[in-house]
Formats: sequence, C-alpha cells, structure tokens
Amino acid sequence: MAEANTRTRLSEFEVYTPAARGFHWLTLALVAVQVPLGVAMSYRGNLLNIWDALTNTLYSWHKLIGLVILIVVLARLSYRLSRGAPADEPTLEPWQKFVSHVTHWAIYGLLIVVPILGWLGVSYYPALNVFGFNLPGLVAPDQAAAAKVFFAHMIGAILLVLLIGMHVAAALFHYVIRKDGVLNRMLPTLPRRDGR
Repeated sequence: MAEANTRTRLSEFEVYTPAARGFHWLTLALVAVQVPLGVAMSYRGNLLNIWDALTNTLYSWHKLIGLVILIVVLARLSYRLSRGAPADEPTLEPWQKFVSHVTHWAIYGLLIVVPILGWLGVSYYPALNVFGFNLPGLVAPDQAAAAKVFFAHMIGAILLVLLIGMHVAAALFHYVIRKDGVLNRMLPTLPRRDGR
C-alpha cells in the first residue's frame, strides 16, 4: 500500500499541472489558428493586392489573436517561473535534456518576440485598427521601418513554426519509438508505453 501511495505521489511530480497543461494547449490552439490566418491575409493583401472587407477582417483577427497570444504566453511564463516544471524524464541523455530545454525556451522567446514585432510593425505602418478599436501605437509612423519589422516578424514566425514542428516530432519520437514517459507529462491520460 505504501509503495502504491509513493507511486501516486511521484506521478504527480512527473506531469505538468492542469494549469500548465491548459496554458500549453491554449497556446497551441491559438498558434494553430494564427499561422494559417497570417498566410491567408498576407496572400490576399500582399500578393493579390485585394484590400476588401474580408482582407481587413483577416488582418483584424490576426492582430487580435497575436495580442491574445502575447498575453497568454506572458501569463504562462509567469506561471512557469513561479511554479516550476516537472523534473526531466529520467531516461533522457544529457544532450537530449539540453536540446529539450533550449527548444522550450526558444519557443517561449519567439512566442513573445513575434507578437511584439507584429505590434511594432502595425505601429510603424500605421495600421492599429482592430475591429474598429485602435491598439496603442508603440512608435511614430515610418513605412520603411515597418517593412523591415514585418520581415523580421515573418522570419520569427517561420522559425517558431519550425521549432514547434521539431517539438512535436520529438514528442512523437519519444512516445512511439523510445516508449518513454515524455509525452505523458503533457498528456497524462494517454496510455503509457513504458510499462509504468
């Protein structure tokens, strides 16, 4: 009985808290909407040069979701820094732990930097209107600066998507190939493949 209780107590420390998991999946859902939305609005506006109500709506949604992502990620980061995270999966090699930590923190960084670059870009442009309301401008208008910032925003978004893809591929590799408990840290109800 004592051994079972110890196992239960240990498992609580092996998985992310419900709040941390909620932040993770909410962030993923927002990014999963934001990326195709950004591609669609850029295609209509920048490539097809169609500036109609639909394009304006796409841009408004992109700006609004970007702001929500920034707020959610800052809250998530604050929670992570104050509450910590589970210990690393014990079967990981030191280099795997290092790559995992670098990837996680790079994703956090880009989830903050990319929305800020977007906000900075619409401030420089200026295109601060979001569904009839204006975001506060961060800088004085400057079209040349806007083009540079929007380019950096796009590069950051591409890097973010690549890192998220690497993160997902690694999680699936651990679950399907290595059969360890890495993915269960974020999906504790998923059947374990490591026999624990």
